Amino acid sequence: MAEKSRILIIGGTGYIGKHIVEASVKAGHETFALVRDSTMSDPIKAKLLHNFRTMGVNLVLGDLYDYKSLVKVIKLVDVVISAVSHTQAADQVNIISAIKEAGNVKRFFPSEFGNDVDRVHAIEPAKSVFAVKAQIRRTIEAEGIPYTYVSTNSFAGYFVPSFVQPGATGPPREKVIILGDGNKKAVFNKEEDIGTYTIRAVDDPRTLNKILYIRPPNNIYTFNEVVALWEMKIGKTLQKIYVLEDELLKDIEETPFPENLGLAICHSVFVKGDHTNFEIEPSFGVEASTLYPDVNYTTLDESLDHFL
Repeated sequence: MAEKSRILIIGGTGYIGKHIVEASVKAGHETFALVRDSTMSDPIKAKLLHNFRTMGVNLVLGDLYDYKSLVKVIKLVDVVISAVSHTQAADQVNIISAIKEAGNVKRFFPSEFGNDVDRVHAIEPAKSVFAVKAQIRRTIEAEGIPYTYVSTNSFAGYFVPSFVQPGATGPPREKVIILGDGNKKAVFNKEEDIGTYTIRAVDDPRTLNKILYIRPPNNIYTFNEVVALWEMKIGKTLQKIYVLEDELLKDIEETPFPENLGLAICHSVFVKGDHTNFEIEPSFGVEASTLYPDVNYTTLDESLDHFL
């Protein structure tokens, strides 16, 4: 059996990054996490870093903006996975330059972990956020760096606890606001599964220079179907308030940043149907649950049970 790649995760203490780090270690990869000095001294991150050390993660002091440290650590690994926030997405050009200089990386996963940015119908401010990620793709391709782009669609941990209801701390029990007509199919994936599928793709030739779509069949639902499933579980019919496109566009225009970014992404997902309004063609993409049928992913149904 081929030796497992050594993996560097940049942004490993972030929301999705920590799940990728854990999945990497569990899969038996020698795992490195680039950690900033400020993170090392952050009491909130201390427990997470302790867990990483206990798991055997190599914590490397460095920074996205410290080019020398980037090149140095990249020379130690085979694969680089970026999980930096969208606010740092443009700065991934530093990682691309460092990968080129190091000359040893056999795969780069830029920070995406959402919609396929080449196949969205987004409005501002989401349009600009997606455009930056798309530009990073073009730069990777122009530099001839081997890549995999991961399109995770929605994080279940964001959607399921609140159904994107303003100010909600749990799923709705009386009334529910449904964005759009509620009939566009979206995909909801648990964060741990996103980590697992991402790491499975690392040494897989089928995912080389492709988009890995995490679109498992039991996690594809319309907003109306999610609500119906929840109603069945709680034995109650909710009052439904539909916010159709014109009203949602007005809300986005009048809402300050960053709240309007979340609404604009919801517009892309629930009004435009950007998760599922195209077929995955073999020329550009592969689907994770088809490639890895042995991964026992958490279904949306199971995620909802947690809130009963």
